[in-house]
Amino acid sequence: MTTITRPAVHKRGTADRIKKSMVSGKLAAVLILLPPALIMFSLFVILPLADAAYYSGFSWNGYGSPTNFVGTQNYERLFDHSVFHTALSNTAKLILVSLIIQMPLALGLALLVYRKTPTNTLFRLVFFLPYILAEVAAGLIWSFVFDGDYGITAMMFQSLGQESIYVLADRQWAFPAIMTVIVWKYFGFHMMIYIAALQSVPKDLIEAAKLEGAKPRQVAMFVQIPLIKHAIVVSGFFAIIGSLQIFDIIIPLTNGGPSNSTHTIVTYLYTFGLSRLNIGFGSAAAVVLFVLAMGIALFYQRATAKGERS
Repeated sequence: MTTITRPAVHKRGTADRIKKSMVSGKLAAVLILLPPALIMFSLFVILPLADAAYYSGFSWNGYGSPTNFVGTQNYERLFDHSVFHTALSNTAKLILVSLIIQMPLALGLALLVYRKTPTNTLFRLVFFLPYILAEVAAGLIWSFVFDGDYGITAMMFQSLGQESIYVLADRQWAFPAIMTVIVWKYFGFHMMIYIAALQSVPKDLIEAAKLEGAKPRQVAMFVQIPLIKHAIVVSGFFAIIGSLQIFDIIIPLTNGGPSNSTHTIVTYLYTFGLSRLNIGFGSAAAVVLFVLAMGIALFYQRATAKGERS
């Protein structure tokens, strides 16, 4: 009985696809661009994370090789520390303020100044300037504004004949002041994202809506905003990740005070880990921050993907 051998169609098809890819240049681009990206990602992301996870198992001051293995004690100390709970709460507040106040404010201003006119260009520059300013410089400027002796706050209270208050030294007002500075500092960044998206909305749709009798608010709600949904999703992602990384503004404003009431996760990591040469404990906080950031990013991605499918 004779057997009929079939040609390896699958292998031949794969070879043909590889040849087509090589001809089109796609494979060559991947082979040229992918290895450097993987090397950079491994050197500056994967290896530092692996080191942090390793050092978090030791009681180590950063000098010499870590030898005092303590297992999960650093994580136990971390979650038992009341200041870490405060840092988690403050970070969550920053995320909420960024999503509920900063983004709507940026969107509202973008709807007002997205048209290309000289006046709108000037307003965009004014609103975007705080974002260009360095974080440390912004913190120092606002520390002077809130100063109860010589700052603008002191001048305002003195003009009203009232005794000045020390905003950044008050546990009740220090963190709201920080949130105010953060909204002021970063809303211009989100505004520019929305402006770029609004300028891509077809003018014909806007004109058609106006001809149907839609008012400017209705045009914004039912035409423009739905069409820039992807920009809003990207802006929300930046707002969340940025809130998890806030550090440079808090240090010159309060340095985590008063009484450790204004720490975020990053300033907590710096204060109780690096500055006190408790590298193992700080590494544990860094690992928790990474896991938290990854979890929030994945949840946000899935939530937005479900919203797009529905």
